[in-house]
Amino acid sequence: MGRVTARRAVVRVRDGQVTRRPDNLAAEEPMEIRVDGKPLTVTMRTPGDDFDLAVGFLVGEGVVHAVDHLVTARYCAGTAEDGTNTYNVVDVRLADGVPPVDPALARNFSTTSACGVCGKASLDAVRTVSTWSVADDPLRVTPDVLAELPQRLRESQRVFDRTGGLHAAGLFSPAGELLVLREDVGRHNAVDKVVGHALREGMLPLRETVLVVSGRASFELVQKAVLAGIPMLAAVSAPSSLAVDLAEEHGLTLVGFLRGTSMNVYTGAHRLGLEDVPS
Repeated sequence: MGRVTARRAVVRVRDGQVTRRPDNLAAEEPMEIRVDGKPLTVTMRTPGDDFDLAVGFLVGEGVVHAVDHLVTARYCAGTAEDGTNTYNVVDVRLADGVPPVDPALARNFSTTSACGVCGKASLDAVRTVSTWSVADDPLRVTPDVLAELPQRLRESQRVFDRTGGLHAAGLFSPAGELLVLREDVGRHNAVDKVVGHALREGMLPLRETVLVVSGRASFELVQKAVLAGIPMLAAVSAPSSLAVDLAEEHGLTLVGFLRGTSMNVYTGAHRLGLEDVPS
């Protein structure tokens, strides 16, 4: 697993018995994202799939939305004391003609892995105009299929099994087939890695897909889904009020508290065949 996990000593107390043993932890390191050589942001993440993370972040900011908007994504020289590359700096080069990053969206400070929209200049600044509309997406998923997805997500989390400390984001087909999964200490990073992978593979917009996340559904996760053309976002925990408002505004189906056969459908119930539920 390399730097994805780290081992630390832990004093373990179980049923009155005290032992000392090594424990596996999810690795967390800073990564600086640069665009055309200029620093954009620093985010805390779990190393791995770093190019997907950088590109997915740019999709979520409305900077790119097609694979031909990219020229390269590469590691820059790091800052290790012995001069070796830390692999903690990624520079994305944009194609000619792609508008530069809006300075209002720049995050010129270190963010935490769970930061979300902190540091944004204003609410208007994060209401990025999407290239695609998800309101008319023909996706249909039965409640029975949707109920199975969190378990499928969990069963595919290889690093979580070792650490218990990672979020996951998974992209699924209408039939419940797992298309891509990414893990990270930050749920926003996990989604960026999924979206970045999809863009680099030429898959955007991600029509007729379901994005499942292991935590709560925030405003920013809804925004990332909309900007990637994903019509349904399902979370095992609660959404925020602003997330529901944004999902309603863009025609995205938002599901929360997806646990077993129970779920709350906050917007877009028609995609689950639930539009005629009485008040």
